Amino acid sequence: MLALTPLDPDAPEARRWLEDELSKPEYQNAKPTAFDLAMQAVRDWFAELFSGAGGVPAPVVTLIVVLAVAAIVLVAFLVFGVPRLRRRRHAAVPLFDDGDLRGLAELRRAAELAAANGDWPLAIEERFRALVRNTVDRDLVQVHPGTTAHAFATAAAAPFPAHEHELAAVAAEFDGVRYLGGQGSAAGYERLSTLEGELAVTRPAGAPEASGSHAEAEAIG
Repeated sequence: MLALTPLDPDAPEARRWLEDELSKPEYQNAKPTAFDLAMQAVRDWFAELFSGAGGVPAPVVTLIVVLAVAAIVLVAFLVFGVPRLRRRRHAAVPLFDDGDLRGLAELRRAAELAAANGDWPLAIEERFRALVRNTVDRDLVQVHPGTTAHAFATAAAAPFPAHEHELAAVAAEFDGVRYLGGQGSAAGYERLSTLEGELAVTRPAGAPEASGSHAEAEAIG
C-alpha cells in the first residue's frame, strides 16, 4: 500500500517544502541580478523624483533629470575614459632591438651631453634615437623590435620626401658608429642635429589628412 504524503503538514515540514521548492533551478534563474537591482534603484529614484515634484514646473524637473544624467556620464568618462587615453598617449614604444623607452627630451639631453664631452659616436647615436622617437611619437612611422636604422629612414621618407637623402645619410652614420666601430665627427653630429630639429617642426606630406596615418618600418635582416 502506497504511503500518502500528508496534506496538512506542521510548520517545520511546510517550511522545508517551501525551501525545497524555491531551490529548484527555475526559481534560482528568476532571481534578479545585481544589474537588475541597480536599474530598479534608478527607476525608483526617478519615480520618487517625479512623484514629489508636484509643485515644480515640468521643464524644471526635465532639466534636473538631464543634468543628473549628464553628470553621471561625465563622471564615468573622467573615471574610466581619461586614464585609458592617458595611458595610450604616454605609452612609450621601444626603439630598435634594445627596447629603448626614453622620451624625446631625455634623448636630446643625452646627445647634447655626449657632444659636450666630445663623445661623437654616443652623441650621434643618441641624436638619431631622438629623431626616431619624435617621428614615432607623432604617429608618422611605426617601428617594431628589430627595426633597423635603414628601415626607419625608408619609412620616414614617406612623410618627409624632401629629406629622403638626408635620412638615408644619418641612418648610415648611426649604423657606422653603433655597429661598425666608426668614430663619428662633430660635423656628422651637427648634420644630424640640424635634420632632427628641422623634421620636428616640418609638416608631414599630405597633412592633415595623412598626418594621422603612419608608415611602417619593417624589420630587415
